[in-house]
Amino acid sequence: MLMLEVKDVGWWYWLMTAVLLTYGVLVDPVGLWLAIGLTVLNLLHFAVKAEHPTAFPVQVRFFYLLLLLVALPEPMRWLFWIPTIGTWAQVSVGYCTMARLVSLLPWNRREPLTWRLVWRRFASMPVRGSVAD
Repeated sequence: MLMLEVKDVGWWYWLMTAVLLTYGVLVDPVGLWLAIGLTVLNLLHFAVKAEHPTAFPVQVRFFYLLLLLVALPEPMRWLFWIPTIGTWAQVSVGYCTMARLVSLLPWNRREPLTWRLVWRRFASMPVRGSVAD
C-alpha cells in the first residue's frame, strides 16, 4: 500500500534525500555529501518548527544524520545502502526504521524494553504521524 504524502514538507525532504543517496551510491559519491547537507537542512527546519528541541521528529532526523556521518568514511561507505533502502521505504510506504529504533530509546517509551515491545514496534504496519504514539 503506497503512502505518498505529497502535501507534507517532511515527505519531500525524505524523497529528495532518497534520490540523492541513490545517486551517491550508484553514480557519484557527491550525492552522499548532498544528502548529508539536505539532512542538516531537514533537521534544522524541524528543530525550528518543533515546540521542543527534543521533539520526536527532530530526534529521528538527528539520528538519521548521525547514521549518514558514520557511513561517510570510505571503509564504511557500504553502510549508505541501509539509509538508501530505508528512506525509499519511508517515502513509498511510510515504514521508517529509524523512527522505530528511536521510539525504543528510554526517554521515548513508557514501558520496559522487552522483545515483545521490539517486535510490536518493528512488525506493526506503517502509520501516519509518529510511531512513538
